[in-house]
Amino acid sequence: MPTSRLSLQLYSLRDQLHTDEEGTLARVAEIGLRNVEVFDFVHRPRELADALARHGLAARTGHAAIAFPDRTPDTLRRTFDAAQVLGLETVFEPMVPAARWAEAREIDRTASLLNEAAAVAADHGLQVGYHNHSQEFTPTIDGVNAYDRFVERLDAEVGLEVDVYWASAGGRDAVGLLRRLGPRVRALHIKDGAVIDDPHTSGAPFDITLTRQVPAGQGEIPVAAALAAAPDTAWAVVEFDHYAGDMFEGVAGSVAYLNEKGIV
Repeated sequence: MPTSRLSLQLYSLRDQLHTDEEGTLARVAEIGLRNVEVFDFVHRPRELADALARHGLAARTGHAAIAFPDRTPDTLRRTFDAAQVLGLETVFEPMVPAARWAEAREIDRTASLLNEAAAVAADHGLQVGYHNHSQEFTPTIDGVNAYDRFVERLDAEVGLEVDVYWASAGGRDAVGLLRRLGPRVRALHIKDGAVIDDPHTSGAPFDITLTRQVPAGQGEIPVAAALAAAPDTAWAVVEFDHYAGDMFEGVAGSVAYLNEKGIV
């Protein structure tokens, strides 16, 4: 049986939350979710924590920018103070732009920034990690894939949140990647859809509808094999960047799929 717990990245419902936060959280709970992954939380941690609690929801992971070069110690402290208020366990850097994956120096700097953030987070009783898109897997530096170079330079305390959709879109064998990373993977983003070429590296405008994202198990991404390749991962986090239908129905479909796999 998988040991992962089920969660939902609230970014999937960003439009609905903006219109009606209370009603949206109520529907998340009605779907059967008890855990969520938060975003954009640093400026309102108490308000958000109270809103989640009113609907029987908890957040143990969250996304916040912690690896940008012009951050300050105060920025990190505010982020981790907010994370403590919410009861988070891990803060994941959600995205580093494509340009920073094209040069060895920038890749190494990103790893260093996360290593430094991990030390500050530890003082708050927290961990940090990195969430991938597709641009990390496209460049090759001195014969080594940019993502592999990055992981090699991370301290053991820094975890990884592997987005199985974007890893596949980056041309990587997501299942093989998960097997190699092993316990470094703290969470999975469970997302399904069409396999496409990496859209992030070119810098050109990208039509997100081309991903044709669907509930887990209904697209071209090897979701079941990815789950099997990471049986000890702490979290299986449902996420959609886009969904052509009713987003609540899409989320419910992915939740039902993961429940069938024993993830609740």
